[in-house]
Amino acid sequence: MRLSTLIRQHLAALRAVLALTVITGIVYPLAVFAVAQLPGLHDKADGSLLAENGRVVGSSLIGQSFTDSGGAALVQYFQSRPSAAGDGYDPMSTAASNLGPEDIVDTASRTSLLTTVCTRSKGVGEREGVDGSRPYCTKSGVGAVLSLIGPRDAYGEVPHPVRVVSVNEACPARPFLVDYRGVRVECAEPGRDYSIGRIIPISGDAPADPPVPADAVTASGSGLDPNISTAFAAIQVSRIAKAREISEEQVRAVVDAHTSGRTMGFLGEPRVDVLRLNLDLDRSYPYRG
Repeated sequence: MRLSTLIRQHLAALRAVLALTVITGIVYPLAVFAVAQLPGLHDKADGSLLAENGRVVGSSLIGQSFTDSGGAALVQYFQSRPSAAGDGYDPMSTAASNLGPEDIVDTASRTSLLTTVCTRSKGVGEREGVDGSRPYCTKSGVGAVLSLIGPRDAYGEVPHPVRVVSVNEACPARPFLVDYRGVRVECAEPGRDYSIGRIIPISGDAPADPPVPADAVTASGSGLDPNISTAFAAIQVSRIAKAREISEEQVRAVVDAHTSGRTMGFLGEPRVDVLRLNLDLDRSYPYRG
């Protein structure tokens, strides 16, 4: 190949790089920015931010916690659903916990998803004055899980255990069951691995449809959900009314004003915008506690 041909090819490639850089790196971003400034799009392009008294208080697209510096729920506010995004509602760390329904055994380094749900449900129940019990949870708020140790049959079951351990209740705790299949249930020795046994969750006598709804104890897939279910909002009404010294009917009216129906009439479930709801409560019924 002659030198002149090689030079022409490199110059053509350089011109293509420069042209694409200008188009994709300058013209296109500026065009998108200009379109985003059009009326009706500007607020959404800037993050759907909400302001109160000239101060940005959050985004309508991203949830936030309404807790004190120690993480305790502020009694005058509706609480959001839990978040697994970073330290909570961190848009730079949006994620789910990646734990599934089979994550039921606590370890020395990590609490299982089941115990996390049980603990949250117990706490929500105590805070809202409702029954916080749920299936597969002990009354103390951990996963009700046993390890059945003994000979296994052809199906991998342990029909006649010689030892039964409540794996999520560390000694000296009193196990949630006195005995199982005629064998006394033991508490778990801290740090001991009981996976040698057949691990089974125990449903217990809690209602199949617990008063504390699922979104009160589990995080969303993104960890940024700004909404809660109408059921979760409903069990918080009494606390809010008492804290703000107003009637429950007044609180429900504000909740209804910030409740959206199913998307397109059939997708998802009705939902309550927590941030807008709390802002409206502050404007209409200031907390004087």
